[in-house]
Amino acid sequence: MMKNEIEDIVLSALGAYNPSNYTKDDVRRSLDNAARNICSDNDFAALLSPAAQAFLEDMAVLARQEKLRHFGNSINIFTPLYISNYCENSCVYCGFNKHNSIRRSRLTLDEIDAEIKAIAKTGLEEILILTGESQKHANKDYIAQAIDIAKKHFRVIGLEVFPMDIDEYSFLRERGADFITVFQETYEKETYEKLHPSGQKHDFSFRFNSQERALKAGIRGVAFGSLLGLGDFRKDVFATGIHSSLIQKKYPHAEISLSCPRLRPVRFNNNATVSQNKAWQISSENLLSEADLLQVICAFRLFMPFAGITISSRENERFRNNAVEIAATRISAGVDVGIGRHSDILPEVSLGDEQFEISDSRNVEEICKMLFSRGLQPVMSDYINV
Repeated sequence: MMKNEIEDIVLSALGAYNPSNYTKDDVRRSLDNAARNICSDNDFAALLSPAAQAFLEDMAVLARQEKLRHFGNSINIFTPLYISNYCENSCVYCGFNKHNSIRRSRLTLDEIDAEIKAIAKTGLEEILILTGESQKHANKDYIAQAIDIAKKHFRVIGLEVFPMDIDEYSFLRERGADFITVFQETYEKETYEKLHPSGQKHDFSFRFNSQERALKAGIRGVAFGSLLGLGDFRKDVFATGIHSSLIQKKYPHAEISLSCPRLRPVRFNNNATVSQNKAWQISSENLLSEADLLQVICAFRLFMPFAGITISSRENERFRNNAVEIAATRISAGVDVGIGRHSDILPEVSLGDEQFEISDSRNVEEICKMLFSRGLQPVMSDYINV
C-alpha cells in the first residue's frame, strides 16, 4: 500500500529526530511553553530527551495541572476481553506468534455471552474486545456478533483486532463499535520489518493508516501506541505523538487516546519460536525504567492535553496508582489476557493461553477503592447512546 501524506510527515520527522541533541536549556524553554499551554512538536521532542530527565518533577506538576484542567478528577475504567488467540502473524516478541505452540482457543457465541455477563456483573460499562490477528478464526462477522452481545451490557465498546479497510470499519461501526485501537509497535520501519517477518502485520503502511481509515468510516475514537522496548523508545514515543497529533488536526472531532505499554515476558513453547526469539536481541538501550515511562506519560499529557492516556496492567500497582494521579486518565481493571478466564463456562483444558504476563491483577472493586482513596472519581462510562 502506498504511503499517505501523514505517514510521510511522521517518518520524515522521526528520521530527523535525535533525542541527544537537546540540552537542559531546551527543556527549560519547552517547560515554559507548556506552562503557557503551548507545546510544539519541538517542545515535545525536548521533553522526551535524556536532558529532560532532570526535570521530571517539574513535568509531573505541569502534567497533573493539565489533566485536572481537562479531565478533572475522573478516571475511566474498562477491561479487555480476549475472544480468540489464533494469529496469522509471526511477531517475534509476541506470545500469539503463529509458530508458538500455546493453547489456542476461540470462544463460541455462547461462551462470549457468558464472559460478557461475568464482566458486566462487576459494574463496568466499557469493554475492549481483542483477538489475535487471524481472519480465518476471527473475521469481521465473528467480531460483529461479539459486538451484538456486548451491546446488551455495555455502553462503550472498543476493538483491538486486525487492521481493516474502510468498508469493514464502517460495518463494525454500524454494529456498535465506538473505538478502534491499533498499535504500530515500532515506527522504525527497518526494525518493524525484522520484528514482523510474515503475515498481514508485515505491511507497515497498511497498519500505520488504520486509524485514519477507521475515522473515515465514522468510528468516533481511535487509540495509538508503540510497544516500548522494541526500538528506541524515545523515537517511538515521538513518532506516536506526531502521528496522533496530525490525525487530531485533520479530524478535530475524533476522540484520541494514547497508550504506552512496555515489553513484558511472554511464553514460548517450541524450539522454532524460541530460536527465533533468541535471534531477536533486545538492546539494553531500548529498555526503559519506570522513571522513563513517567517521563513519556507526562510528555504525552503536555503535548496532547485533550487525549486520553491509558495506563496498562503491564505496570505494577504502585506505578499505576501514581500515574492516574499525575497524567493518565484511563485504567483497566479485572484484567486477564487469556481466553475464557472471566466465567467458569470453559473447562481448564479449553482455556486459551495468555498473550503476555500482567503485573496488576486487581479487580474492579479494588481499583475503585484505590481511586476513591486518592480523591479520584471512577467513571464507568462518559457516553450515552441515544
